[in-house]
Amino acid sequence: MKQTTRPPDQRSVPVRGEAAATAPPPARSRKPRRPTSAQWAAWGFLAPVTVYLALFYAYPLYRNLDLSLRDYTVRSFVQGDAPFTGLANYRTVLDDPTFAPALLHTAVFTAVCLVFQYAIGLALAVFFHQNFRMSTTLRALFLVPWLLPLIVSASTWSWLLNSESGVVNAALHAVGIAPVNWLTSPSWSLASVIIANIWIGVPFNLVVLHSGLQSIPAGLYEAAALDGAGAWRRFWSITFPLLRPVSAITLLLGLVYTLKVFDIIWIMTKGGPADSSTTFATWSYQLGFGNLLPAFGPGAAVGNLLVVAALVFGLLYVRVQRKQALS
Repeated sequence: MKQTTRPPDQRSVPVRGEAAATAPPPARSRKPRRPTSAQWAAWGFLAPVTVYLALFYAYPLYRNLDLSLRDYTVRSFVQGDAPFTGLANYRTVLDDPTFAPALLHTAVFTAVCLVFQYAIGLALAVFFHQNFRMSTTLRALFLVPWLLPLIVSASTWSWLLNSESGVVNAALHAVGIAPVNWLTSPSWSLASVIIANIWIGVPFNLVVLHSGLQSIPAGLYEAAALDGAGAWRRFWSITFPLLRPVSAITLLLGLVYTLKVFDIIWIMTKGGPADSSTTFATWSYQLGFGNLLPAFGPGAAVGNLLVVAALVFGLLYVRVQRKQALS
């Protein structure tokens, strides 16, 4: 009897490695990543700054905005039940006859101070960049107006420009020029506070611009001198163009500072006479605290206009810097 044998099964049996490769990976439960010690340290350093900005910047801005949108009196300011009036305080400010002169004085005061502070500061920075003998000592002396309290500086200029006993009028009389009523004449009061503010702001421009000059390579000046470029040519072709980033931030900080100047004007002229030196900063204070019946809402509205103006110029600066970085 013939015995038949069945052929072996030809189906391929998967190898253990292949089975492991084709099998879906087991689902793993994702555990939330815990912050590392470096991240905790970063949050720890960031927390005080965040709290400081929230308490001393964000909250005052919110309160000032709330003041400008409500009809606050002394009683409602204490009790906190002032009615909401929307933009009524802003309309009151715009319709006030003081608005146009205050806007003009703020623009003139800011523009003239910025131009002269920057020009004088740049000239002094270039002068002290030569590193001659006693340059460090003289540069330190120029910082004195910046280090003095504003009330001291304003009081000193009030004495210097006094119509009767001032040193400036005494010097004018000595050379045969009639005395000038610097602080009591509507024609000269704004010029007086501009002169005082320029004197106070020059040291800041000197320090920042002098530090910017230190970053310009000396080899550029040497190469320009070998090519026959004079002092003015080296300034306009090397110094001034390479100082543009530093000049931009200097002018921006000076603009923000000058817009809110209050101490100097109030101590010297109190915005007068006849509102001839009134700016938005002094007008805002006068509305809120300078009368027997304070107008908190309009005063806050004027302050917010200053904040918006500074914010607009800050955004313009950021946009210009971004375009320069992309070009």
